[in-house]
Amino acid sequence: MGGQKTEKNKKHLCIGILAHVDAGKTTLSEALLYTAGSIRRLGRVDNRDAFLDTCELERARGITIFSKQALLSTDAVQITLLDTPGHVDFSAEMERTLQVLDYAVLVISGTDGVQGHTRTLWRLLKRYRIPVFLFINKMDRPDTDRAVLLRQLQEQLDAGCADAAPSETTGGKPALYEAAALCEEELLERYLDTGVVADSEIARLIGERKLFPCYFGSALRLTGVEEFLQGLEAYTREPVYDRSFGARVYKITRDAQGNRLTHMRISGGSLRVRSLLPGTQEKVNQIRIYHGDRYETVEEAPAGCVCAVTGPAETRPGVWLGTQQNRMPPLLEPVLTYRMELAEGTDAAAVLPGLGRLEEEEPQLHILWREELQEIQVQLMGEVQIEVLRSLIEERLGIRVGFTEGNIVYKETITEPVEGVGHFEPLRHYAEVHLLLEPLEPGSGLQFDSRCREDALDRNWQRLILSQLKEKEHRGVLTGAAITDMKITLLSGRAHQKHTEGGDFRQAAWRAVRQGLMKAECVLLEPWYSFRLELPSSTLGRAMSDLDRMSARFSLPETQGETTVLCGSVPAASIRGYQREVAAYTKGAGRLSCVLKGYEPCHNAAEVLAGSDYEAERDVQNPSGSVFCSHGAGTVVSWDQVEEWMHLESALPETGPGRRDRETEEEERIRAAAFRAGAGSGNQENGTGTGRKTVKEEAFPGTEEVDRILERAHYANRRPDSGAGGSRRGQRDHIPAAVTRYDSAQSRRESCLLVDGYNIIFAWDELRELAETNLDGARGRLLDLLCNYQAVADCRLIVVFDAYRVRERAQEQSEYHNIHVVYTGEGETADQYIERFAHNYRSTYRITAATSDGLEQIMIRGQGCALLSARELREEVERAGRSVYEAYREQQPAGRRRLLDAVPEELAERLEAIRQGEKEEGT
Repeated sequence: MGGQKTEKNKKHLCIGILAHVDAGKTTLSEALLYTAGSIRRLGRVDNRDAFLDTCELERARGITIFSKQALLSTDAVQITLLDTPGHVDFSAEMERTLQVLDYAVLVISGTDGVQGHTRTLWRLLKRYRIPVFLFINKMDRPDTDRAVLLRQLQEQLDAGCADAAPSETTGGKPALYEAAALCEEELLERYLDTGVVADSEIARLIGERKLFPCYFGSALRLTGVEEFLQGLEAYTREPVYDRSFGARVYKITRDAQGNRLTHMRISGGSLRVRSLLPGTQEKVNQIRIYHGDRYETVEEAPAGCVCAVTGPAETRPGVWLGTQQNRMPPLLEPVLTYRMELAEGTDAAAVLPGLGRLEEEEPQLHILWREELQEIQVQLMGEVQIEVLRSLIEERLGIRVGFTEGNIVYKETITEPVEGVGHFEPLRHYAEVHLLLEPLEPGSGLQFDSRCREDALDRNWQRLILSQLKEKEHRGVLTGAAITDMKITLLSGRAHQKHTEGGDFRQAAWRAVRQGLMKAECVLLEPWYSFRLELPSSTLGRAMSDLDRMSARFSLPETQGETTVLCGSVPAASIRGYQREVAAYTKGAGRLSCVLKGYEPCHNAAEVLAGSDYEAERDVQNPSGSVFCSHGAGTVVSWDQVEEWMHLESALPETGPGRRDRETEEEERIRAAAFRAGAGSGNQENGTGTGRKTVKEEAFPGTEEVDRILERAHYANRRPDSGAGGSRRGQRDHIPAAVTRYDSAQSRRESCLLVDGYNIIFAWDELRELAETNLDGARGRLLDLLCNYQAVADCRLIVVFDAYRVRERAQEQSEYHNIHVVYTGEGETADQYIERFAHNYRSTYRITAATSDGLEQIMIRGQGCALLSARELREEVERAGRSVYEAYREQQPAGRRRLLDAVPEELAERLEAIRQGEKEEGT
């Protein structure tokens, strides 16, 4: 094994190879090992003798299922090569491997170009900040074009993709020089003076992900492979390691003898045999360095080494050992749940331990035993993974299993912060916990923190509570799905000196989470895909109709010759199996690529909730009530009565004791401010005031509060039964207004408002006056007003500005907050754009055009669209502003509402002034 030689003067790197399935990833791995002299014979995937396809399942299917390790060495660098799975069903293992890489090699098929999974890989590489080399494979095929492929890489991946080979346009010098020089001004000046860029500068730019060298060749014919190895030698840098021990576990496997192997990358210090593995207190029995299916044992693994360790039994993939590192939740997760069907006479209890060992190797399986249903459920990525899992179970456990059709994996979250209280006090036990549950941004997962004072609860108890919260998968109260995108903070707690045990806090903490969920407004989440659909323009109508039926959200179609491209997002439940339909109605010419976008509010939540048989209060495994001691015995108290029994005061001011007193103080403060400004009720009634009906600034909301008002008013005119969540107590007859905006089940066409921008500007007096001195300011003012209007109107709003007189100007489109802005191209007026849009999309949207141009009104009316004059639009905008004011008013305490009712006009003006950042003097 030539790759095992270690020389101090060589760089030591860990490099992973990634690709879309069938791009030639394993073939390139084989070519690199053969060219470097690590293997003596060049194997092939289709001959089932590839060096890294060591599993019979891989050889039979011709795909990589498990990540493999190999070693290769050149004159300047020693490389640990990790070959990762290419099929999307096994992408979770690929993602775990990314976290131990120094560099990545992204293989792209020259015949297929950038594919759907390629974009997913690029997104993951960007997320983990991994420098990338690209190898464009299969360039020996006649249907490949180097220039076209490079342009596609720059457009769809990154503009920093550059050809690494010498170019005629650069006088035979590597084109990489010019691309590197364009990254920084100093480099550009140096390049113009000397005509070269140092290898060290190129390596730095690659390490900073500003430059991505592209090599073109054929791995099967060994074309371009040697040049690629030379590029890895010249343009890579060895990382700097910490002295203290650190390691990242990325995989768990078992060898032929059944020994448990922990695969890890040493990120600092070193690891020796017979030492305790830091963070586990388990002894290391053996350290193995793998090369294919063979290995060599060593006494010590230094920093940078990728090895497999025997001995530890509690390690898990994805965890850090030793030095703490930043942790990221995985981006790729299974979205389908299957029910495992056992053969008749097979005891589930006997099967579960073996399945648990499989879950150690593939944590994303999520093998669950549902006691209430008496069934085993497995979460998987797709059909290929099902077949592989069935084969593994038969091989490892000696039983045959089946799987039912997959169901979507839902999740739940909350919309607003809430306090949860849990109390556990049966006889001779005591614990009480108060938690703050807060919603987080989508994709954040669960986060835990403590704001509890140590004089209230000892630090050791606090650590115990946080660890117990992390060890459980908490279930929501709508369908029993796992909760996510939430921060759980320990606010306060109480222990008894004599009667409290660790398990008491476990019960109290879990019940506190559950009680908070029962109180909160909950949202049902489902997986959404980002999609890209390429198809012949003649089939665009069919595609848009299908996507509308699927509740998809998509941008305007882009036409590229005879091909049209649609991009957007769609619920995973809706688009399952649609690839076959696309192939059928486009006669094989259409291409659909989907990438998991993340979890978003469910598009048909009411339907899902109605079909669910989950009752939150009957879930005995996840109780929401608390146990209090009454008359010497434990008494179960329902979740909605816990706060009447709890021993500690609420940790949130707005819900705790004295709330009514604080509201009174706030009311008095506002009344006093209003009185000093001449707006107090006494002044007005007695006629003793100054006559000014203004309230001092402190009585009015600030900019952030106004933004919250607008957000709460967003889509306020939606019907309450079209939402995407559920109410407390698991009821399904009410959908929270805060999440109705996400309901995209299109029982009717979506409204679209087209606004002729300049026509409106010169029709409204104040905008016309502003335009005479500052046209940009008038445009910005109009867009701000329409943003506020769109927040209430619940329609797709497009503002069109003329640019037909600007020479050589292409059409430009952009997003301005929540509206779409179009600047027409040279020779195209706004009314021409509006007429064309109305003609093309009248079957998709209910279109209304806002203009006072008489000729344009006639044309729009001819397309069957509704009209809105400039005056009517102004009235609609003003009506939206009043609805924002009413939304704000209804949220205030009674005393504050009385004050606001006295000055509604001034308040509306003040809200508008705050929105514009203006400050009125003398108020």
